Amino acid sequence: MYEIEWNSCAVIPNDGMKDRYKVKSVGHALDIIDVLTQINSEGMSTTQIAKEINLSKSATFSILQTLLQRRYIADTGNGITREYHLGMALAVLGDQAISQTPLSELAMPELRMLTKVTTLTSRIGILTDCFVQAIARVQGPGTLRLSSVLGLQEPVHTTSIGKAILSNLSAETVKSIISKSGLIQRTPKSIKNITELTVDLRKSLERGYSIEDEEDTLGVLSIGANIWAHTGECAAAVCVTGLKLDIQASQIEEIGKSVKQYADKISQGLGGGQYTRPKF
Repeated sequence: MYEIEWNSCAVIPNDGMKDRYKVKSVGHALDIIDVLTQINSEGMSTTQIAKEINLSKSATFSILQTLLQRRYIADTGNGITREYHLGMALAVLGDQAISQTPLSELAMPELRMLTKVTTLTSRIGILTDCFVQAIARVQGPGTLRLSSVLGLQEPVHTTSIGKAILSNLSAETVKSIISKSGLIQRTPKSIKNITELTVDLRKSLERGYSIEDEEDTLGVLSIGANIWAHTGECAAAVCVTGLKLDIQASQIEEIGKSVKQYADKISQGLGGGQYTRPKF
């Protein structure tokens, strides 16, 4: 449930730190890894890689052997048929990077930008058992702010975060979650039955974002979109929230696209992408 407070809240810009030093050999090694991420399973020869990174064949070969010894790349074949592809050490590093980077920390720069673009309060939330919990928030600018307690359990069916997450689960899973949580009536506009919820989730799938229209708090409208993990599963969702009086009906689609855009950026940071959604 949201509470309306009067206060000022500035948006903090995300100013990245510029690189001051570069080591060419390290840069070339990373260039090779970047090139190999763009190919399929067939691999690339030394000549092909050297051409892609604009480096001599001998220098490229030396770097390849170093990466090969450290298992950052792997090779198949011999002589002129020898080809290289990514190694398993990178898979281990990827899992470690994800486990060491809290989702809220990863998402905050994108939340700040989303709030700046939409001038609305942005949040990121996760599914815990049969409820959703907000784990990060950036207040919208101006004198009016919408406050919700981080970590508070919220119904999945009355929040745009919850509906975004539900829309990417199977019908059986959704029914199981609702059977535990129940369809709590926050307002007269709250979804009242599983049939109504299913229709709403189908619309969320078609749009690519969910809409909560005074279903949790009267006078408040929220729009949410999913964040995808590297496993292909929905990891969380992002939403923006504001007073319904301040959001024109003609703005909802544009705002929804912005929410989805920044949710996708967070997904990329998790190594995720866009996946085929299940159908109800």
